[in-house]
Amino acid sequence: MSLSEIPALAPVAGPKSRPLRKKGSGGRLTAILLLLPPALILFSLFVILPLTESGYYAFFDWNGYGQPENFVGLRNFEQVVGHGVFHTALGNTAKIVIASLLIQMPLALFLALLIYRKTPTNSLFRLIFFVPYILAEVAAGLIWSFVFDGNYGVTASLAQSMGIENFFILADRDWAFVAVLTVVIWKYFGFHMMIYIAALQGVPEDMIEAAQIEGANKVQIVRYVQIPQIKPAIIVSAFFAIIGSLQVFDVIIPLTNGGPSNQTHTIVTYLYTFGLTRMKIGFGSAIGVLLFIAAVGVAIFYQRIFMKGAKA
Repeated sequence: MSLSEIPALAPVAGPKSRPLRKKGSGGRLTAILLLLPPALILFSLFVILPLTESGYYAFFDWNGYGQPENFVGLRNFEQVVGHGVFHTALGNTAKIVIASLLIQMPLALFLALLIYRKTPTNSLFRLIFFVPYILAEVAAGLIWSFVFDGNYGVTASLAQSMGIENFFILADRDWAFVAVLTVVIWKYFGFHMMIYIAALQGVPEDMIEAAQIEGANKVQIVRYVQIPQIKPAIIVSAFFAIIGSLQVFDVIIPLTNGGPSNQTHTIVTYLYTFGLTRMKIGFGSAIGVLLFIAAVGVAIFYQRIFMKGAKA
């Protein structure tokens, strides 16, 4: 039999190969189905449900007992907006935002530039500067309330050593919130400092060396090399500073409890004092709704305007 007479073999039909993409999509779908229900349940229980209930209670004059029945419409919101203490709390919250952006963040960046290199001494300083952040807010407020105590605190000792009259800063309407700003800056600058340190350690040394070869001094290197390279970290840090300023509460309650004469309230302490402690749950819910709208509005605006640069 010659080769030409051998019948040609038909190709064997094998199983259809499935694209790897479908397999990967199936794996992702399985992961989503396994992870989504628990996360969705937790998010619904601790975020969506409380927000929905707050939005509902805000339209009632309710003390928290029984079912809300006295529907008052927008009266709670009108009372909040027309209350002078709320205006003070709103202004104080704005002051914390400004102090965080113009004092706290530059201080954190300055210290980060000094100690970002990996040395044993710098590691010690990082720990010292970061300790206030890991300290509980209530503990920090209590510590500083003792520091500012005009009878037995550190300020009283300093006043006696200098031969001047004791100064009760936490009881002074003009200076009490300055003390609050001092504690807030001291408490949270370490968090921003660590963000900047992590970003600075990612700046290529080749760029710094090239700038030094070109004759740039330290200030020029910081301004034209390091800060542009860590710009995304600065943008994210500013976002955390703004959102965190809207939520300041635990430091103020043990420090001043909103006094003297309601001069050191923020929006959250105002909600706690005039809503929860006075059993005016509907009124407090209205404050919470306004705070939620403000926080979401700031987050959306900031993300659309500034976070695009951070992603780039």
